[in-house]
Amino acid sequence: METEILENTQIQEAADFLAKGQLVAFPTETVYGLGADATRPDVVKDVYAAKGRPSDNPLIVHVASPEMVWEYADNSYKPLAQKLMKAFWPGPLTIIMPIQPGKLSKAVTGGLTTAAFRMPNNLATLNLIKTFGKPIVGPSANTSGKPSPTLAKHVYHDLHGKIAAILDDGPTKLGVESTVIDLSVDIPTILRPGMIDSDDLLKVIDNVNSDHHKVTATEVPKAPGMKYKHYAPSAQVIIVDDVNDFPKAIAEYSQKDASLGVLATDAILKEVPKNITTYSLGDDVYSASKELFAGLRQLDVDHMDYILAQGFSDEGHGAAYSNRLNKSAGNAHYKN
Repeated sequence: METEILENTQIQEAADFLAKGQLVAFPTETVYGLGADATRPDVVKDVYAAKGRPSDNPLIVHVASPEMVWEYADNSYKPLAQKLMKAFWPGPLTIIMPIQPGKLSKAVTGGLTTAAFRMPNNLATLNLIKTFGKPIVGPSANTSGKPSPTLAKHVYHDLHGKIAAILDDGPTKLGVESTVIDLSVDIPTILRPGMIDSDDLLKVIDNVNSDHHKVTATEVPKAPGMKYKHYAPSAQVIIVDDVNDFPKAIAEYSQKDASLGVLATDAILKEVPKNITTYSLGDDVYSASKELFAGLRQLDVDHMDYILAQGFSDEGHGAAYSNRLNKSAGNAHYKN
């Protein structure tokens, strides 16, 4: 199969591929997603196959309007969900709710009675869903376990020959996946941190639990990114929590018979020896979140064996960055 690269105006072409039961990668403000008709179990299974994704890892259903959600979700959750939709949609918030019996296949839900819904803040993709006329599933458009794609070329690298097309809308704006909130429990609970944090949510709803649930080996996760290895390059990532430790860490890893890359903000990179391969995270945690996956991918392309990556506080908006970086590193931190 030849994977076509479509311009962001070629909406009808992308919708035609979806109508034929084929897979199309699409842009969002977070990362690129891998789209397929959410109402066809046979097509949804092709998404798992293309990614190499475990079948008990549920998929997010992407919609073009809140109204589209209520064709599938339990309407008794409408009052609470609508508050969140009004405040944050279109945007990087995924909402989990129980679904109406038989409305979505187990291939989408991972066998659960809940499903995750999101309305992305990307005009090309909203137009795609409207033109197609039905919701589309949309896990990240990458090989399962690898860093999520923030450019069309990242998608092509992982999935060319496996999917019909990529709708290219340039680099994503946020760079980390959406916040996931579960409304199916007594207290709305954040299952995956993103750029919408608990403080943002508490301005809209009365109570939010931000203690992220740990999924056991036998449990089916309610949201992506909770159970399996994620965001990991081939290189071993080591998190440097204290920026003052970078000189010693670089000296230590430079002595190994291996290649070393450094992923950090510009202030840190100014002090890194010129013979070390680097990738800039910009100036702060916001730019770092946007550049994290692209940096991990680039240093992998550069054939690094080790990547020393700058850590940030996991408070507030730093929670999303820290969550992704810890998963990519397998929680490996530099010990001085």
